[in-house]
Amino acid sequence: MPELLPRARASQESVFARMSRLAAQYGAVNLGQGFPADSPPAFLLDAARRAVGTLDQYSPPSGLPALRDAIGTDLGVDGADVIVTCGATEALNVLALSLYGPGDEVLMLEPVFDVYIPQTLLAGAIPVTVPMQLSGAGGWSLNLEALKAAVTPCTRALLLNSPYNPTGTVFSREELTEIVALARAHDLWIISDEVYDELYFGEKPVSIRDMAPERTFTVGSAGKRLEATGWRVGWIACPPASTGNGEAGRGVAANIAGVRQQGSFCSPTPLQAAVALALPLARAEGFYQDLRAEYSARRGLLAGGLRDLGAAVFMPQGTYFLTAIHPEWRAESLVERGVAVIPGEAFYWQHPAPEGLLRVAFCKSRDEIARALQRLSAVNQVAL
Repeated sequence: MPELLPRARASQESVFARMSRLAAQYGAVNLGQGFPADSPPAFLLDAARRAVGTLDQYSPPSGLPALRDAIGTDLGVDGADVIVTCGATEALNVLALSLYGPGDEVLMLEPVFDVYIPQTLLAGAIPVTVPMQLSGAGGWSLNLEALKAAVTPCTRALLLNSPYNPTGTVFSREELTEIVALARAHDLWIISDEVYDELYFGEKPVSIRDMAPERTFTVGSAGKRLEATGWRVGWIACPPASTGNGEAGRGVAANIAGVRQQGSFCSPTPLQAAVALALPLARAEGFYQDLRAEYSARRGLLAGGLRDLGAAVFMPQGTYFLTAIHPEWRAESLVERGVAVIPGEAFYWQHPAPEGLLRVAFCKSRDEIARALQRLSAVNQVAL
């Protein structure tokens, strides 16, 4: 009987699916997988109800023109340079298959979101991770010198995430300026995963696309923005077909769409139509501001409770995750005691994870966060 290829045999259930499965098994509060407790906004749901029964067939592989234009308007790019995908995960996979291959190296930071490594390997390329620095006083920081030292003649692309899952880091304009200079000096593609672009708790994050449009692919997610992670509507904003000064650009969107159509072909058409209507409404009605305010409060509730229980908490500048270290807590045992979180080692590939590191989601209800903290307090009492 034929055997599966090694890449299939090596594939495993993701840590997020596993911890959610264990959360269901043990009746745990799920602060692991990053899906929101709240329903999507009414204006998005209403738009979807109107679209179902009207727009039920394939869309073009590049996406409904109305959605491409809505994304372009929202991001300040030409809709012709936007490709709609089945969520950001597919967007990242399409870019991996399009931009690098055997022998190429792809730079990324560690801790690293879990799909970056396998997608790079499936494309035949080599992931090269540069560890973020962690200190008790300053939290997470980027080591620019280590990033520069990691570039070799084989480096093909740099994969960046800001706001950054799992650390919640938002890279500064100064840091991004250094990264752009590095990419231009070595003629690297930049893949900028910006799915949390509207989930920040301070100054609005700078998009590296605005600093290096000629080499940047920006990945976005309606699921993250609009509390609808199961809808699977994401996008890629490609380098422009022409630059602002009239010079010819790379104009690669059509090629990327050609690769994208060999996968899911198109994202669900009625959901695309709903997102096209919802994106301008979300901005006009202040939905993102309200979302940030609520998540800021939940972040404070969770962080304060964890600190009271003896955890070192590293406050995020963005996303809806925080990282924490507690000397007595381990994810595998916590889920059996009623709280699911993600172990820090799930985000490390080439370097050791900080001992006891956990990623904890605060996109859950205040009641869920409070119940999780009560259960963690009980864990501490048993440890005493």
